[in-house]
Amino acid sequence: MAIKKNLIIFGIEIKKQHIISLAVAFLIVALSFIFLRGTNLLYFLYGIAFVIAGLPFFLSIITESNMEKEKEVMFLEFSKNLVESVKMGTPISKSILNVRAKNYGSLNPHIEKLANQISLGIPINYAFETFARDIRSPVILRAVNIIRESEKAGGEIEDILESVAKSVAQIDQLKKERSAAMHTLVVQGYIIFLIFIVIMLIMQFKILPITSGLGGAQLGGDTSSMGGGFGGILGGGGGGGQKATAEELTRPFIWLLIVQGFFAGLVIGKLSEGKIKSGIKHSFILTALSFLILTGTKAVLG
Repeated sequence: MAIKKNLIIFGIEIKKQHIISLAVAFLIVALSFIFLRGTNLLYFLYGIAFVIAGLPFFLSIITESNMEKEKEVMFLEFSKNLVESVKMGTPISKSILNVRAKNYGSLNPHIEKLANQISLGIPINYAFETFARDIRSPVILRAVNIIRESEKAGGEIEDILESVAKSVAQIDQLKKERSAAMHTLVVQGYIIFLIFIVIMLIMQFKILPITSGLGGAQLGGDTSSMGGGFGGILGGGGGGGQKATAEELTRPFIWLLIVQGFFAGLVIGKLSEGKIKSGIKHSFILTALSFLILTGTKAVLG
C-alpha cells in the first residue's frame, strides 16, 4: 500500500489552492511582460501577481497559527478533565477513554486517536508520544514529555497531571499578556512603515525630479577627466555628461522598501508572538503593501 506524502515548504503543506495561485500569478506575469512591457503598469501587475501567489500561503500560516492556539487551549481543558477523573480514582487509561466523548474542537481527532491506541493495548507512554508528535505544538510536547517521564518514574499521576495543567494555563496566560502588551508596538510598527512609504513617495515625485535636473546640469559639464564616474553610476551609461533621470534615481527605493518591509515584519512577528515564522505574515503584508502603493502611484502619476 503506497503512502501519499505531501510536499511541505517552510512548514506549510502544499495543497491544490497553492498550486493554482502560483499558476495564475505566473500567467499574469507572462501576459504582462508580453503586452505591457515598457509601461508603468507592468510592475504594478507584478505586485498583483505576487499577492495572488502569496495569499494562500499567508492564509495557511494564519490558519495554522490559530489552530495551534486552539489546540493549546483545548489541551488545557483536556488536562483539567483528566485531572478530575484521575482524582476520583479512575486509572489514567480509563480516564482518557471516558473524556474522549467531550468536545475539544480541533483536538478531537488527536484525542480519539490517543484513546483508540490505548484501547488496543498500546502503552500510554508510546500513545502520548504519538499524540504530541501529531500535534506539533511545543507547549503540548513539553507537557506530554513531563507526563511520560513522571509516569515512568512512578510518581503520583494525579499530582503530575494537575501540575501540567497549571503549567499550560500559566503559559497560555503569559502569551495573552505578551500579545496584549505588544499590540501597541505592532500598530506603531505598521504606522512607522506607512510613514516611511509616504516619505519615499514624496522624494520620488517631488524632490528627486528637481535634484535630477540639478544633477543633470552638473553632470552635463566636462566630466571627461572623471572617466564618466558619477555620470555613469547615476545615469547608467558609459559616457560623461549623461543626465541622471528621476526614474534611475528612484529605482533603488522599491528594493529599499521591500527589504525594510520584509525584516520589519519578521521583527514584529518575533516580538508579538515569539516566533520568526509568525513574522512571515507581517512581512507579506508590508512588502505587498509597499510594492503595490509605490508601483500603483507610479502607474497613476507617471
